[in-house]
Amino acid sequence: MVLSFVLQSGVTSRRLPEQHNRNDSNRSFKQQGLQSVRLGVDLDKNETGSIPARRVRRLFSFQRHLLSSRLLRGAPHLNPLHILDEDYCGQAKCMLEKVGSWNFDIFLFDRLTNGNSLVFLTFHLLNQYGLIELFQLDMVKVRQFLVLVQEDYHNQNPYHNAVHAADVTQAMHCYLREPKLAQSLTSFDILLGLLAAATHDLDHPGVNQPFLIKTNHYLAALYRNTSVLENHHWRSAVGLLRETELFSHLPAEDSIERQLGSLILATDISRQNEYLSRFRTHLDENNLCLGHASHRHFVLQMALKCADICNPCRPWELSKQWSEKVTEEFFHQGDIEKKHKLEISPLCDSEANTIASVQIGFMTYVVEPLFAEWARFSDTRLSQTMLGHLGLNKASWSAMDPEASGSSEEGESEPGRATEEPSSRALSQGSQES
Repeated sequence: MVLSFVLQSGVTSRRLPEQHNRNDSNRSFKQQGLQSVRLGVDLDKNETGSIPARRVRRLFSFQRHLLSSRLLRGAPHLNPLHILDEDYCGQAKCMLEKVGSWNFDIFLFDRLTNGNSLVFLTFHLLNQYGLIELFQLDMVKVRQFLVLVQEDYHNQNPYHNAVHAADVTQAMHCYLREPKLAQSLTSFDILLGLLAAATHDLDHPGVNQPFLIKTNHYLAALYRNTSVLENHHWRSAVGLLRETELFSHLPAEDSIERQLGSLILATDISRQNEYLSRFRTHLDENNLCLGHASHRHFVLQMALKCADICNPCRPWELSKQWSEKVTEEFFHQGDIEKKHKLEISPLCDSEANTIASVQIGFMTYVVEPLFAEWARFSDTRLSQTMLGHLGLNKASWSAMDPEASGSSEEGESEPGRATEEPSSRALSQGSQES
Protein backbone atom coordinates (compact mmCIF):
# COMPACT_ATOMS: atom_id res chain seq x y z
CA MET A 1 0.00 0.00 0.00
CA VAL A 2 1.52 3.32 -1.08
CA LEU A 3 0.34 5.11 2.07
CA SER A 4 1.94 2.60 4.40
CA PHE A 5 5.15 2.61 2.37
CA VAL A 6 5.42 6.38 2.53
CA LEU A 7 5.13 6.44 6.31
CA GLN A 8 7.39 3.45 6.90
CA SER A 9 10.09 4.92 4.67
CA GLY A 10 10.06 8.10 6.75
CA VAL A 11 8.85 10.32 3.92
CA THR A 12 6.49 12.97 5.21
CA SER A 13 3.81 14.55 3.10
CA ARG A 14 5.09 17.14 0.65
CA ARG A 15 3.08 19.77 -1.13
CA LEU A 16 1.57 19.11 -4.54
CA PRO A 17 3.52 20.22 -7.62
CA GLU A 18 1.15 23.08 -8.37
CA GLN A 19 1.58 24.39 -4.84
CA HIS A 20 5.16 25.40 -5.58
CA ASN A 21 3.88 28.38 -7.57
CA ARG A 22 2.65 30.15 -4.45
CA ASN A 23 4.05 33.45 -3.35
CA ASP A 24 6.87 33.60 -5.92
CA SER A 25 7.95 37.01 -4.68
CA ASN A 26 8.01 35.76 -1.12
CA ARG A 27 10.15 32.81 -2.19
CA SER A 28 12.72 35.13 -3.76
CA PHE A 29 12.74 37.17 -0.57
CA LYS A 30 13.23 34.00 1.47
CA GLN A 31 16.20 32.98 -0.68
CA GLN A 32 17.82 36.37 -0.12
CA GLY A 33 17.12 36.14 3.57
CA LEU A 34 18.59 32.67 3.93
CA GLN A 35 21.81 33.89 2.35
CA SER A 36 21.90 36.72 4.87
CA VAL A 37 21.17 34.50 7.85
CA ARG A 38 23.61 31.79 6.92
CA LEU A 39 26.64 34.09 6.56
CA GLY A 40 28.28 31.18 4.88
CA VAL A 41 26.80 28.68 7.32
CA ASP A 42 24.13 26.26 6.17
CA LEU A 43 21.28 26.91 8.58
CA ASP A 44 18.72 25.24 6.34
CA LYS A 45 20.27 21.89 5.42
CA ASN A 46 16.98 20.43 4.27
CA GLU A 47 16.92 22.85 1.32
CA THR A 48 19.88 21.10 -0.31
CA GLY A 49 18.12 17.86 -1.21
CA SER A 50 18.61 16.42 -4.68
CA ILE A 51 16.07 17.19 -7.38
CA PRO A 52 15.22 13.53 -8.07
CA ALA A 53 14.47 13.00 -4.37
CA ARG A 54 12.15 16.02 -4.34
CA ARG A 55 10.30 14.71 -7.38
CA VAL A 56 9.81 11.37 -5.68
CA ARG A 57 8.44 13.03 -2.57
CA ARG A 58 6.06 15.14 -4.65
CA LEU A 59 4.83 12.01 -6.44
CA PHE A 60 4.18 10.32 -3.10
CA SER A 61 2.38 13.45 -1.92
CA PHE A 62 0.14 13.48 -4.99
CA GLN A 63 -0.74 9.80 -4.62
CA ARG A 64 -1.36 10.26 -0.92
CA HIS A 65 -3.55 13.30 -1.56
CA LEU A 66 -5.71 11.39 -4.04
CA LEU A 67 -6.05 8.45 -1.67
CA SER A 68 -6.99 10.57 1.33
CA SER A 69 -9.41 12.62 -0.78
CA ARG A 70 -11.25 9.48 -1.91
CA LEU A 71 -11.35 8.08 1.60
CA LEU A 72 -12.55 11.33 3.15
CA ARG A 73 -15.33 11.70 0.60
CA GLY A 74 -16.39 8.06 0.65
CA ALA A 75 -16.47 7.15 4.34
CA PRO A 76 -19.08 9.02 6.39
CA HIS A 77 -17.72 7.81 9.75
CA LEU A 78 -14.06 7.84 8.81
CA ASN A 79 -11.55 7.94 11.64
CA PRO A 80 -9.39 11.07 11.14
CA LEU A 81 -6.29 8.99 11.90
CA HIS A 82 -6.71 6.82 8.80
CA ILE A 83 -3.55 8.39 7.41
CA LEU A 84 -1.40 6.89 10.17
CA ASP A 85 0.61 3.76 9.59
CA GLU A 86 -1.49 0.90 10.95
CA ASP A 87 1.34 -0.31 13.19
CA TYR A 88 1.21 2.97 15.09
CA CYS A 89 -2.47 3.84 14.72
CA GLY A 90 -3.67 2.13 17.90
CA GLN A 91 -0.99 3.65 20.12
CA ALA A 92 -1.41 7.15 18.70
CA LYS A 93 -5.21 6.94 19.07
CA CYS A 94 -4.75 5.81 22.65
CA MET A 95 -2.58 8.83 23.37
CA LEU A 96 -5.08 11.21 21.77
CA GLU A 97 -7.73 9.96 24.17
CA LYS A 98 -5.66 11.70 26.87
CA VAL A 99 -4.71 14.75 24.85
CA GLY A 100 -5.99 16.98 27.64
CA SER A 101 -3.52 15.61 30.17
CA TRP A 102 -0.76 17.95 31.31
CA ASN A 103 1.61 14.96 31.31
CA PHE A 104 1.06 14.39 27.58
CA ASP A 105 4.37 13.25 26.07
CA ILE A 106 4.62 15.07 22.76
CA PHE A 107 7.98 13.45 21.98
CA LEU A 108 6.48 9.97 22.17
CA PHE A 109 3.44 11.07 20.16
CA ASP A 110 5.71 12.49 17.48
CA ARG A 111 7.50 9.15 17.19
CA LEU A 112 4.23 7.24 17.05
CA THR A 113 2.98 9.48 14.23
CA ASN A 114 6.22 9.16 12.29
CA GLY A 115 7.13 12.82 12.78
CA ASN A 116 3.65 14.14 12.02
CA SER A 117 2.59 15.15 15.53
CA LEU A 118 1.51 18.68 14.56
CA VAL A 119 -0.72 17.49 11.72
CA PHE A 120 -2.48 14.73 13.62
CA LEU A 121 -2.82 16.50 16.96
CA THR A 122 -4.21 19.72 15.47
CA PHE A 123 -6.55 17.86 13.12
CA HIS A 124 -7.80 15.77 16.05
CA LEU A 125 -8.48 18.85 18.16
CA LEU A 126 -10.27 20.71 15.37
CA ASN A 127 -12.43 17.64 14.90
CA GLN A 128 -12.95 17.07 18.63
CA TYR A 129 -14.20 20.63 19.15
CA GLY A 130 -16.56 20.19 16.20
CA LEU A 131 -14.95 23.09 14.36
CA ILE A 132 -14.62 21.33 11.02
CA GLU A 133 -18.34 20.65 10.87
CA LEU A 134 -19.41 23.94 12.44
CA PHE A 135 -17.41 26.12 10.04
CA GLN A 136 -18.05 23.76 7.11
CA LEU A 137 -14.34 23.29 6.48
CA ASP A 138 -13.20 21.04 3.67
CA MET A 139 -11.37 18.20 5.42
CA VAL A 140 -8.92 17.77 2.56
CA LYS A 141 -8.08 21.49 2.70
CA VAL A 142 -7.68 21.28 6.48
CA ARG A 143 -5.22 18.47 6.18
CA GLN A 144 -3.44 20.14 3.27
CA PHE A 145 -3.07 23.32 5.33
CA LEU A 146 -1.73 21.43 8.36
CA VAL A 147 0.76 19.50 6.24
CA LEU A 148 2.05 22.75 4.75
CA VAL A 149 2.30 24.30 8.22
CA GLN A 150 4.25 21.34 9.56
CA GLU A 151 6.47 21.36 6.48
CA ASP A 152 7.34 25.04 6.91
CA TYR A 153 8.80 24.45 10.35
CA HIS A 154 12.52 23.71 10.22
CA ASN A 155 13.17 20.23 11.54
CA GLN A 156 16.89 20.93 11.90
CA ASN A 157 16.10 23.48 14.61
CA PRO A 158 16.63 21.72 17.95
CA TYR A 159 13.80 23.71 19.57
CA HIS A 160 11.79 25.86 17.17
CA ASN A 161 10.37 23.04 15.09
CA ALA A 162 7.02 21.37 14.45
CA VAL A 163 7.21 19.34 17.67
CA HIS A 164 7.39 22.57 19.68
CA ALA A 165 4.37 23.86 17.76
CA ALA A 166 2.49 20.65 18.54
CA ASP A 167 3.45 20.94 22.20
CA VAL A 168 2.18 24.53 22.36
CA THR A 169 -1.05 23.48 20.63
CA GLN A 170 -1.58 20.70 23.20
CA ALA A 171 -0.95 23.15 26.04
CA MET A 172 -3.39 25.61 24.48
CA HIS A 173 -6.00 22.85 24.42
CA CYS A 174 -5.44 22.30 28.15
CA TYR A 175 -6.02 26.00 28.84
CA LEU A 176 -9.09 26.16 26.62
CA ARG A 177 -10.64 23.47 28.82
CA GLU A 178 -10.17 25.47 32.02
CA PRO A 179 -13.59 26.37 33.51
CA LYS A 180 -13.41 30.14 33.00
CA LEU A 181 -12.46 29.76 29.35
CA ALA A 182 -14.63 26.75 28.56
CA GLN A 183 -17.71 28.58 29.82
CA SER A 184 -16.99 31.80 27.94
CA LEU A 185 -15.09 31.21 24.70
CA THR A 186 -16.97 30.94 21.43
CA SER A 187 -16.18 28.36 18.78
CA PHE A 188 -14.55 31.16 16.78
CA ASP A 189 -12.28 31.93 19.74
CA ILE A 190 -11.28 28.28 20.03
CA LEU A 191 -10.55 28.05 16.30
CA LEU A 192 -8.31 31.11 16.51
CA GLY A 193 -6.54 29.82 19.61
CA LEU A 194 -5.68 26.46 18.08
CA LEU A 195 -4.57 27.92 14.75
CA ALA A 196 -2.42 30.55 16.47
CA ALA A 197 -0.75 27.89 18.61
CA ALA A 198 -0.03 25.68 15.60
CA THR A 199 1.43 28.53 13.51
CA HIS A 200 2.95 30.82 16.16
CA ASP A 201 6.59 30.02 15.19
CA LEU A 202 6.06 29.19 11.52
CA ASP A 203 9.26 29.24 9.42
CA HIS A 204 11.40 30.13 12.45
CA PRO A 205 15.06 30.35 11.32
CA GLY A 206 16.48 29.13 14.64
CA VAL A 207 18.07 32.48 15.53
CA ASN A 208 16.64 35.44 17.42
CA GLN A 209 15.60 38.92 16.36
CA PRO A 210 18.84 40.70 17.38
CA PHE A 211 20.75 38.26 15.18
CA LEU A 212 18.53 39.07 12.20
CA ILE A 213 18.97 42.79 12.80
CA LYS A 214 22.75 42.77 13.15
CA THR A 215 23.17 40.60 10.04
CA ASN A 216 20.93 42.89 7.98
CA HIS A 217 18.49 40.12 7.27
CA TYR A 218 15.74 41.06 4.83
CA LEU A 219 13.02 40.28 7.42
CA ALA A 220 14.48 42.84 9.82
CA ALA A 221 14.29 45.48 7.08
CA LEU A 222 10.82 44.36 5.99
CA TYR A 223 9.34 44.71 9.48
CA ARG A 224 11.51 47.66 10.52
CA ASN A 225 13.19 45.78 13.36
CA THR A 226 9.88 45.43 15.20
CA SER A 227 8.49 42.01 16.21
CA VAL A 228 10.41 40.69 13.22
CA LEU A 229 9.94 36.99 13.84
CA GLU A 230 6.36 37.26 15.07
CA ASN A 231 5.32 39.30 12.03
CA HIS A 232 6.95 36.73 9.78
CA HIS A 233 5.21 33.83 11.53
CA TRP A 234 1.87 35.56 11.13
CA ARG A 235 2.34 36.50 7.48
CA SER A 236 3.57 33.00 6.70
CA ALA A 237 0.42 31.54 8.29
CA VAL A 238 -1.79 33.91 6.29
CA GLY A 239 0.01 32.88 3.12
CA LEU A 240 -0.81 29.22 3.75
CA LEU A 241 -4.43 30.02 4.61
CA ARG A 242 -4.83 31.86 1.34
CA GLU A 243 -3.00 29.23 -0.65
CA THR A 244 -5.25 26.44 0.59
CA GLU A 245 -8.34 28.70 0.57
CA LEU A 246 -9.28 27.13 3.87
CA PHE A 247 -11.54 30.02 4.91
CA SER A 248 -12.39 31.45 1.50
CA HIS A 249 -16.04 30.47 1.95
CA LEU A 250 -16.36 32.43 5.20
CA PRO A 251 -17.35 36.12 5.25
CA ALA A 252 -15.05 36.64 8.26
CA GLU A 253 -11.87 35.59 6.44
CA ASP A 254 -10.20 39.01 6.87
CA SER A 255 -11.16 39.09 10.55
CA ILE A 256 -9.63 35.66 11.09
CA GLU A 257 -6.34 36.79 9.57
CA ARG A 258 -6.20 39.98 11.65
CA GLN A 259 -7.06 38.30 14.93
CA LEU A 260 -4.66 35.47 14.20
CA GLY A 261 -1.97 38.11 13.82
CA SER A 262 -2.93 39.77 17.08
CA LEU A 263 -2.50 36.47 18.92
CA ILE A 264 0.82 35.56 17.33
CA LEU A 265 2.25 39.06 17.85
CA ALA A 266 1.47 38.74 21.58
CA THR A 267 4.21 36.09 21.83
CA ASP A 268 6.86 38.79 21.28
CA ILE A 269 8.81 38.58 24.55
CA SER A 270 10.00 42.18 24.21
CA ARG A 271 6.41 43.17 25.06
CA GLN A 272 6.24 40.81 28.03
CA ASN A 273 5.99 43.55 30.65
CA GLU A 274 3.29 45.35 28.67
CA TYR A 275 1.01 42.30 28.59
CA LEU A 276 1.83 41.18 32.12
CA SER A 277 1.13 44.64 33.55
CA ARG A 278 -2.18 44.86 31.76
CA PHE A 279 -3.15 41.38 32.92
CA ARG A 280 -2.17 42.18 36.49
CA THR A 281 -4.19 45.41 36.45
CA HIS A 282 -7.28 43.58 35.23
CA LEU A 283 -6.90 41.03 38.02
CA ASP A 284 -6.27 43.67 40.68
CA GLU A 285 -9.36 45.59 39.63
CA ASN A 286 -11.38 42.43 38.99
CA ASN A 287 -12.77 43.89 35.79
CA LEU A 288 -12.14 41.14 33.25
CA CYS A 289 -15.49 40.46 31.61
CA LEU A 290 -15.33 37.44 29.33
CA GLY A 291 -18.69 38.39 27.90
CA HIS A 292 -16.83 41.09 25.93
CA ALA A 293 -15.07 39.95 22.78
CA SER A 294 -12.04 42.17 23.42
CA HIS A 295 -11.52 40.71 26.89
CA ARG A 296 -11.86 37.16 25.61
CA HIS A 297 -9.28 37.94 22.94
CA PHE A 298 -6.90 39.34 25.55
CA VAL A 299 -7.25 36.19 27.65
CA LEU A 300 -6.50 34.14 24.54
CA GLN A 301 -3.34 36.20 24.07
CA MET A 302 -2.29 35.45 27.64
CA ALA A 303 -3.15 31.76 27.22
CA LEU A 304 -0.96 31.58 24.10
CA LYS A 305 1.87 33.35 25.91
CA CYS A 306 1.62 30.76 28.70
CA ALA A 307 1.47 27.86 26.26
CA ASP A 308 4.50 29.19 24.41
CA ILE A 309 6.79 29.14 27.46
CA CYS A 310 5.18 26.42 29.55
CA ASN A 311 8.06 23.95 29.24
CA PRO A 312 9.42 24.71 32.74
CA CYS A 313 5.94 23.89 34.09
CA ARG A 314 5.88 20.39 32.59
CA PRO A 315 6.97 17.25 34.47
CA TRP A 316 10.76 17.05 34.82
CA GLU A 317 11.19 14.29 32.22
CA LEU A 318 9.61 16.50 29.55
CA SER A 319 10.85 19.86 30.81
CA LYS A 320 14.48 18.72 30.89
CA GLN A 321 14.36 17.64 27.26
CA TRP A 322 13.01 21.02 26.18
CA SER A 323 15.64 22.82 28.25
CA GLU A 324 18.41 20.88 26.55
CA LYS A 325 16.97 21.55 23.11
CA VAL A 326 16.51 25.29 23.53
CA THR A 327 19.98 25.69 25.01
CA GLU A 328 21.46 23.74 22.10
CA GLU A 329 19.79 26.22 19.76
CA PHE A 330 21.15 29.17 21.76
CA PHE A 331 24.67 27.79 21.67
CA HIS A 332 24.43 27.05 17.94
CA GLN A 333 23.67 30.72 17.33
CA GLY A 334 26.58 31.67 19.57
CA ASP A 335 28.92 29.43 17.58
CA ILE A 336 27.86 31.16 14.36
CA GLU A 337 28.44 34.56 15.95
CA LYS A 338 31.90 33.48 17.14
CA LYS A 339 32.84 32.11 13.73
CA HIS A 340 31.95 35.36 11.99
CA LYS A 341 33.33 37.59 14.75
CA LEU A 342 29.94 39.03 15.70
CA GLU A 343 29.01 40.11 19.20
CA ILE A 344 27.81 36.99 20.99
CA SER A 345 24.18 37.30 22.07
CA PRO A 346 23.31 36.90 25.76
CA LEU A 347 23.00 33.26 26.87
CA CYS A 348 24.41 32.02 23.56
CA ASP A 349 28.01 31.60 24.70
CA SER A 350 28.51 27.94 25.60
CA GLU A 351 31.71 28.82 27.46
CA ALA A 352 30.01 31.32 29.77
CA ASN A 353 26.63 29.62 30.33
CA THR A 354 25.24 26.26 31.33
CA ILE A 355 21.83 24.73 30.75
CA ALA A 356 21.11 25.16 34.46
CA SER A 357 22.06 28.84 34.61
CA VAL A 358 20.04 29.64 31.50
CA GLN A 359 16.96 27.85 32.81
CA ILE A 360 17.11 29.28 36.32
CA GLY A 361 17.24 32.82 34.97
CA PHE A 362 14.41 32.18 32.55
CA MET A 363 12.20 30.64 35.22
CA THR A 364 12.89 33.42 37.70
CA TYR A 365 12.45 36.48 35.50
CA VAL A 366 10.00 35.35 32.81
CA VAL A 367 8.06 32.19 33.67
CA GLU A 368 7.27 32.62 37.38
CA PRO A 369 5.75 36.14 37.07
CA LEU A 370 3.53 35.09 34.17
CA PHE A 371 2.24 31.85 35.67
CA ALA A 372 1.70 33.44 39.09
CA GLU A 373 -0.75 35.85 37.45
CA TRP A 374 -2.34 33.10 35.37
CA ALA A 375 -2.97 31.17 38.59
CA ARG A 376 -4.68 34.26 40.01
CA PHE A 377 -6.92 34.35 36.96
CA SER A 378 -7.56 30.61 36.79
CA ASP A 379 -7.07 29.13 40.25
CA THR A 380 -7.52 25.50 39.28
CA ARG A 381 -5.84 22.17 39.82
CA LEU A 382 -3.96 22.62 36.54
CA SER A 383 -2.55 25.98 37.61
CA GLN A 384 -1.36 24.56 40.92
CA THR A 385 0.13 21.57 39.11
CA MET A 386 2.07 23.85 36.78
CA LEU A 387 3.40 25.97 39.63
CA GLY A 388 4.34 22.80 41.49
CA HIS A 389 6.34 21.45 38.56
CA LEU A 390 7.93 24.87 38.07
CA GLY A 391 9.17 24.91 41.65
CA LEU A 392 10.50 21.35 41.49
CA ASN A 393 12.20 21.89 38.14
CA LYS A 394 13.86 25.08 39.32
CA ALA A 395 15.12 23.26 42.41
CA SER A 396 16.52 20.48 40.20
CA TRP A 397 18.44 22.93 38.05
CA SER A 398 19.58 24.84 41.14
CA ALA A 399 21.08 21.66 42.55
CA MET A 400 23.13 21.35 39.36
CA ASP A 401 24.28 24.98 39.41
CA PRO A 402 24.20 26.50 42.94
CA GLU A 403 25.96 29.71 41.79
CA ALA A 404 23.27 30.50 39.23
CA SER A 405 20.59 29.77 41.81
CA GLY A 406 22.14 32.15 44.33
CA SER A 407 22.43 35.03 41.85
CA SER A 408 18.81 34.69 40.77
CA GLU A 409 17.45 34.55 44.31
CA GLU A 410 19.11 37.83 45.29
CA GLY A 411 16.44 39.80 43.42
CA GLU A 412 13.47 37.78 44.66
CA SER A 413 11.01 38.85 47.30
CA GLU A 414 7.27 38.55 46.71
CA PRO A 415 6.68 35.79 44.13
CA GLY A 416 5.57 37.09 40.78
CA ARG A 417 5.94 40.75 41.75
CA ALA A 418 9.61 41.33 42.40
CA THR A 419 10.54 40.29 38.90
CA GLU A 420 8.29 42.74 37.10
CA GLU A 421 11.28 44.12 35.17
CA PRO A 422 13.10 41.11 33.75
CA SER A 423 16.76 41.50 32.92
CA SER A 424 17.80 41.93 29.30
CA ARG A 425 19.49 38.51 29.45
CA ALA A 426 16.26 36.85 30.52
CA LEU A 427 14.29 38.67 27.87
CA SER A 428 16.82 37.65 25.26
CA GLN A 429 16.36 34.06 26.23
CA GLY A 430 12.61 34.42 26.20
CA SER A 431 12.71 35.92 22.73
CA GLN A 432 14.27 32.72 21.48
CA GLU A 433 12.20 30.29 23.53
CA SER A 434 8.99 31.94 22.35
